[in-house]
This record gives sequence, C-alpha cells and structure tokens, in this order.
Amino acid sequence: MLNQIVLIGRLVQDPEIKIIDSGKKVSEITLAVRRGFKNMEGNYDTDFIRVTLWEGLAETVTSYMTKGTLVAMIGRAQIRRYDITEERYLNIVEIVAERITYLSSPNRKDQESRFDDESSF
Repeated sequence: MLNQIVLIGRLVQDPEIKIIDSGKKVSEITLAVRRGFKNMEGNYDTDFIRVTLWEGLAETVTSYMTKGTLVAMIGRAQIRRYDITEERYLNIVEIVAERITYLSSPNRKDQESRFDDESSF
C-alpha cells in the first residue's frame, strides 16, 4: 500500500508554530500550487492546499521559511472524522507533511506584490 503526496508550491504566509494541549508543536501552512494545465480562459489556476507540520518539521519551517518560499513537500493524506449527529458525519482529508525541501528563497520585492494578487500564482 502507498499513501504519498508530493507538492511543489510557495508558502502563502509566514508559518507560525502553535503548542496544543498535549504539548506537541504544530504548524499549519498553505501552499499555492499551480495546476499543470490551462483553464478555458487560457490561464493557469492555482490550488491553495493546507498542510499540517508536526514537532521538528514545524520548528524548522517556522524558523527558516517565509511567505513566498518555494518548497517541495512529501507527505501523506489522512482522514479526520467529525460527528455532526448520530447519523451524520463529515470526513475531512488532511495533508500531513513528512519532509519539506527548501527550493528557493523569495525575492521580497517581487513576491510581496505577487502574493497580493492570488491570480498571478
């Protein structure tokens, strides 16, 4: 069996670390990942994908990466179930990072203007 996801994209905002009740460190980042094909208007769409980082990986990303950094992420998908009522529930697909590779640093002047307009990803 294989459960592996590979994403290459840019951080949409500076990562922040949080400490949950159990004392573990977690960070949730959003990656802007451009699709590999053009839409009907001839433009590339971008998906904004939330990724969860735990412990050491969360610390590293928070310490060394900022908005606009291009990264490659290897991780897995997992299902989180939320019970709404006895008969109804909601399954959420969560992406959990297992490894992040730093591909480039953002050029501050170029990246800040690009990230203000989400259509330019």
